[in-house]
Amino acid sequence: MIMPVVLAVVLLVVQVALWFHGRQVADAAAREGARIARAAGTSESWQGDAEAKAEQIVRAVGPRVLQGATARAWERGDQRGVEVTGSAVQVVPLLPELAFTVTASFGGPVECFRPDDGSDGCQ
Repeated sequence: MIMPVVLAVVLLVVQVALWFHGRQVADAAAREGARIARAAGTSESWQGDAEAKAEQIVRAVGPRVLQGATARAWERGDQRGVEVTGSAVQVVPLLPELAFTVTASFGGPVECFRPDDGSDGCQ
Protein backbone atom coordinates (compact mmCIF):
# COMPACT_ATOMS: atom_id res chain seq x y z
CA MET A 1 0.00 0.00 0.00
CA ILE A 2 2.89 2.37 0.67
CA MET A 3 4.81 1.44 -2.50
CA PRO A 4 2.68 3.52 -4.95
CA VAL A 5 3.14 6.61 -2.78
CA VAL A 6 6.90 6.08 -2.57
CA LEU A 7 7.09 5.55 -6.33
CA ALA A 8 5.09 8.73 -6.99
CA VAL A 9 7.37 10.74 -4.69
CA VAL A 10 10.49 9.36 -6.38
CA LEU A 11 9.10 10.20 -9.84
CA LEU A 12 8.24 13.73 -8.72
CA VAL A 13 11.77 14.24 -7.37
CA VAL A 14 13.22 13.04 -10.68
CA GLN A 15 10.83 15.31 -12.58
CA VAL A 16 11.84 18.38 -10.57
CA ALA A 17 15.53 17.53 -11.09
CA LEU A 18 15.03 17.25 -14.86
CA TRP A 19 13.13 20.56 -14.94
CA PHE A 20 15.90 22.23 -12.95
CA HIS A 21 18.59 20.83 -15.26
CA GLY A 22 16.61 21.99 -18.31
CA ARG A 23 16.46 25.47 -16.80
CA GLN A 24 20.23 25.45 -16.27
CA VAL A 25 20.78 24.43 -19.91
CA ALA A 26 18.49 27.24 -21.11
CA ASP A 27 20.30 29.75 -18.87
CA ALA A 28 23.71 28.72 -20.23
CA ALA A 29 22.52 28.89 -23.84
CA ALA A 30 20.88 32.31 -23.38
CA ARG A 31 23.94 33.68 -21.59
CA GLU A 32 26.32 32.56 -24.38
CA GLY A 33 23.99 33.83 -27.09
CA ALA A 34 23.72 37.20 -25.34
CA ARG A 35 27.51 37.39 -25.09
CA ILE A 36 27.73 37.05 -28.89
CA ALA A 37 24.89 39.55 -29.44
CA ARG A 38 26.43 42.19 -27.16
CA ALA A 39 29.95 41.87 -28.61
CA ALA A 40 28.86 42.01 -32.26
CA GLY A 41 28.79 45.83 -32.37
CA THR A 42 27.34 47.05 -35.65
CA SER A 43 27.59 43.68 -37.43
CA GLU A 44 24.64 42.91 -39.67
CA SER A 45 24.55 39.23 -38.76
CA TRP A 46 24.51 39.55 -34.97
CA GLN A 47 21.00 38.09 -34.58
CA GLY A 48 21.72 34.94 -36.57
CA ASP A 49 25.10 34.49 -34.90
CA ALA A 50 23.64 34.87 -31.39
CA GLU A 51 20.73 32.50 -32.07
CA ALA A 52 23.05 29.93 -33.67
CA LYS A 53 25.40 30.06 -30.65
CA ALA A 54 22.51 29.56 -28.21
CA GLU A 55 21.16 26.60 -30.18
CA GLN A 56 24.68 25.14 -30.42
CA ILE A 57 25.00 25.29 -26.61
CA VAL A 58 21.66 23.50 -26.18
CA ARG A 59 22.75 20.78 -28.60
CA ALA A 60 26.11 20.40 -26.84
CA VAL A 61 24.97 20.48 -23.22
CA GLY A 62 21.48 19.02 -23.09
CA PRO A 63 19.75 18.09 -26.35
CA ARG A 64 17.60 15.46 -24.66
CA VAL A 65 16.99 17.47 -21.49
CA LEU A 66 15.63 20.60 -23.20
CA GLN A 67 13.43 19.46 -26.08
CA GLY A 68 12.22 21.69 -28.89
CA ALA A 69 14.49 24.53 -27.79
CA THR A 70 14.34 27.74 -29.81
CA ALA A 71 16.47 30.84 -29.45
CA ARG A 72 15.31 34.36 -30.30
CA ALA A 73 17.64 37.36 -30.31
CA TRP A 74 16.21 40.72 -29.29
CA GLU A 75 17.28 44.37 -29.26
CA ARG A 76 15.76 47.17 -27.17
CA GLY A 77 17.55 50.49 -27.56
CA ASP A 78 21.20 49.87 -26.69
CA GLN A 79 20.41 46.52 -25.05
CA ARG A 80 20.77 43.17 -26.83
CA GLY A 81 20.11 39.66 -25.66
CA VAL A 82 18.78 36.20 -26.36
CA GLU A 83 15.75 34.32 -25.06
CA VAL A 84 15.75 30.50 -25.10
CA THR A 85 12.53 28.52 -24.74
CA GLY A 86 12.04 24.76 -24.60
CA SER A 87 10.37 21.92 -22.73
CA ALA A 88 12.00 19.86 -20.01
CA VAL A 89 11.74 16.09 -20.26
CA GLN A 90 8.51 14.78 -18.79
CA VAL A 91 8.66 11.52 -16.80
CA VAL A 92 5.36 11.88 -14.91
CA PRO A 93 2.68 11.31 -17.56
CA LEU A 94 -0.29 12.77 -15.66
CA LEU A 95 1.16 16.26 -15.16
CA PRO A 96 0.33 18.94 -17.75
CA GLU A 97 3.10 19.48 -20.33
CA LEU A 98 2.82 23.26 -20.01
CA ALA A 99 4.20 22.99 -16.47
CA PHE A 100 7.60 21.98 -17.85
CA THR A 101 8.15 24.86 -20.28
CA VAL A 102 11.48 26.55 -19.57
CA THR A 103 12.33 30.10 -20.64
CA ALA A 104 15.59 31.93 -19.98
CA SER A 105 16.56 35.40 -21.14
CA PHE A 106 19.88 37.21 -20.81
CA GLY A 107 20.99 40.54 -22.20
CA GLY A 108 22.85 43.74 -21.56
CA PRO A 109 24.28 46.84 -23.19
CA VAL A 110 26.04 46.55 -26.54
CA GLU A 111 29.80 46.50 -26.02
CA CYS A 112 31.68 49.09 -28.05
CA PHE A 113 34.84 51.17 -28.02
CA ARG A 114 34.47 54.73 -26.69
CA PRO A 115 37.46 57.01 -27.30
CA ASP A 116 38.92 59.13 -24.48
CA ASP A 117 38.10 62.38 -26.28
CA GLY A 118 34.45 62.16 -25.15
CA SER A 119 32.98 61.37 -28.55
CA ASP A 120 30.62 58.46 -28.96
CA GLY A 121 32.42 55.68 -30.83
CA CYS A 122 29.36 53.43 -31.14
CA GLN A 123 27.08 53.62 -34.11
